[in-house]
Amino acid sequence: MRLDKFLKVSRLIKRRTVANEVCDSARVFVNNNPSKPAKQLKIGDIITLEFKNGTKNYRVLVIPANNVPVNQAHELYEEIVDYLKKIIKKYIEYIIAIIQNIY
Repeated sequence: MRLDKFLKVSRLIKRRTVANEVCDSARVFVNNNPSKPAKQLKIGDIITLEFKNGTKNYRVLVIPANNVPVNQAHELYEEIVDYLKKIIKKYIEYIIAIIQNIY
């Protein structure tokens, strides 16, 4: 699926024309490379969106065949911060388990 269409279908950007404009202004990166609207996405690609107040990173989890309902749009991607929080939480739980076994 094209990058601009994915941004619209996933509701990361509300309209496809806006997604095209953002891509053309070099504020969207796929796997750390500036990307055009026609870039074909794959599962596992990292999308970086630059906003006025910072950047956000998303991992592509699902490439839909067509549009998806609004309540399912968030299942197409995972924000990288959330992913890192999950890893850190598991690591902390592991460390706590080790400490509890020692004492």
